Amino acid sequence: MDPALMVAALAFVAIGGVGFVLTAAPGQPAAAAKRVKAVAGTTKVDKRKQAVDMAALKRKQTTQEALKELTASEKQSRKRRVSIKGQIAQAGIKLTLTMYWVYAGVAAVVLLIAGLLIQGPIGAAMGFFIGLFGLPRWVLGFLVSGRQKKFGSQLADAIDVIVRGVKSGLPLNQCLRIIAAESPEPLKSEFQQLCDSQAMGVPLEQGMQRMYDHMPLPEVNFFSIVLIIQQKTGGNLSESLGNLSNVLRARKLMVEKVKALSAEAKASAMIIGALPVIVMGLVHFTRPDYISVLFIHPVGNLILMGSAVLMSIGVFVMHKMVNFKF
Repeated sequence: MDPALMVAALAFVAIGGVGFVLTAAPGQPAAAAKRVKAVAGTTKVDKRKQAVDMAALKRKQTTQEALKELTASEKQSRKRRVSIKGQIAQAGIKLTLTMYWVYAGVAAVVLLIAGLLIQGPIGAAMGFFIGLFGLPRWVLGFLVSGRQKKFGSQLADAIDVIVRGVKSGLPLNQCLRIIAAESPEPLKSEFQQLCDSQAMGVPLEQGMQRMYDHMPLPEVNFFSIVLIIQQKTGGNLSESLGNLSNVLRARKLMVEKVKALSAEAKASAMIIGALPVIVMGLVHFTRPDYISVLFIHPVGNLILMGSAVLMSIGVFVMHKMVNFKF
């Protein structure tokens, strides 16, 4: 081979090698830098994801602890609500426990005298028992039920006031004061007690527990859960309360639909339950000698008492059949 040709070939290879080294050398640090950046970015993303997961887990644990505390306090308050003193507080009347028993004693004496004049010793005993334990508790339950219905129908509007106030920048305490100042009863008095307890330094959780003791409604329990969990874990209060308001309105609509569908069955149950009493009264006014045996003869008294027990059981069963709890 020609020596000149070999020298030219070696020179070409050498020049090409030098050019390859010169062109490839700057790219290697760039590629390495890209790999380092990619690894660092992946590490940052992983750390950020871990931080988000840890925050979500911590919030979930806090929510579960809050729900456990609310469940325990609800069980304790349920025991307090069974007492007469708790029912007096729920009714919203200014009455002490001593005065309640005084009024119950007066009613028992009146019904005892009436039963003694109408039925004799058995009637007197029944009248005394009804006047001391039955009639006062029934009146108290009637007042509690009416007050709870009013409160439940007004609570969704109060929540809407809080939602609009929070969206406009007002704090929660100020929204509660607006409700206490401008809402009708019984919403006004309950929220006024909540605001007063807040002003005295009572925690919100205890204030809401007192409200739930006075108004043992599922709606109040939902409202308390939303406020307490939001206070402990954070979040969008206006959105949470807005969703709660929609749920309460949908719940109320469902209750009204159920009442409309069960109105016929309730009317039939009332007629069936009142029919024996009406027939007995008509027979007593038209043929008193025919029915007086039930009131005079001892066997008639037993038959009358057995009939009353059976009728009470029937009325109780029909009441359970046509009334629904939500």
